[in-house]
Amino acid sequence: MTGNAMPSADGRGGRFDLNTIVAAFPETASTMLRDTYLTDSPLRSIRAFRIYRDVPPHYHTQCDEILHVLSGEGTFWIDDPAAEAPFAPGHLLVFPKRAVHAVPRILRPPVVFLAIDTPRRAPDDVVFIHPADGTPAGFIAGI
Repeated sequence: MTGNAMPSADGRGGRFDLNTIVAAFPETASTMLRDTYLTDSPLRSIRAFRIYRDVPPHYHTQCDEILHVLSGEGTFWIDDPAAEAPFAPGHLLVFPKRAVHAVPRILRPPVVFLAIDTPRRAPDDVVFIHPADGTPAGFIAGI
């Protein structure tokens, strides 16, 4: 948890300055994404993350992933690459557990999301459809 978070004593809630958290993401990264967990419990995790390059088709085995677009523009698809659609700030993207999804184009960086994962999303819970596209270690890193 960053110094901008004001968690409750039991670690289940708090107040978070998303502007400051997002500003802490570096301009470049060696991984596809950088994230920071705002809350992390067995029932759910809440994260802020930035995408640094296009994200190939993948899915998560442990949770539904709900993304609120904080900044940037790009395209995404879920289950069918032919259904590629744009996203922009204010949009909400919902990826059910095991639904294959991708962010094939970053149109206007920085692309930053607020993620709500239910139940908790472990950092290594990513399965690429084409194993050559990446590994959990190359997918995301925390700040």
